[in-house]
Amino acid sequence: MTATTGAAQSAHPERPGRSDGVCSEFTVYTEIKPGHADALREDLTALTSGSAKEDSRAALRQIGTLHDARHVIFDNDTRFMFASVFDGSWDTYIDDFAHTVIGANFDKIFSHSEGFPGVADPGVKDWFVAHQAPAGAFVSSYPDLTVQQIWKDHRVDDAFQEVLDTAEFRAMLDNPANAELLATPAFQKLLEEASA
Repeated sequence: MTATTGAAQSAHPERPGRSDGVCSEFTVYTEIKPGHADALREDLTALTSGSAKEDSRAALRQIGTLHDARHVIFDNDTRFMFASVFDGSWDTYIDDFAHTVIGANFDKIFSHSEGFPGVADPGVKDWFVAHQAPAGAFVSSYPDLTVQQIWKDHRVDDAFQEVLDTAEFRAMLDNPANAELLATPAFQKLLEEASA
């Protein structure tokens, strides 16, 4: 095998932001258009209430990569910060949001920021990169768990807790024929974790 000279260029430029395991952070700082802070505040309130909140949650479930997000107005109503934690590639993260109701939400929220081209604009990724500042440090409590894995773990836990609460399971625990299985360290650990 021979080595090739010159590495292949990435299709996308280096994206700012830090990662910890499967989780990456995304933080954008913008200048709020003069006189737009109250309208931005109203749009943020609308985004997190009623059917808009439900629509956003449904889109987030569809996308399945967003751990959390924050919107902050600061510096005497002159600046805005959006920060989030997500799984996967930066480009896919932006693309996924553009194709759901989240894209319309981004358009509405960031329309109050100086120079925002719109989420469907071909230059929107460059705009985000220009306004993104990577965290000085970024640590996740669960760096090896994607949003999808966390949701699955939650579903499995719910199902297991349901089994634990049945009379049939209690009868199985009391059955002497299962004593050997119940005494195994793995089963004991399972019961300890379930009761924690």
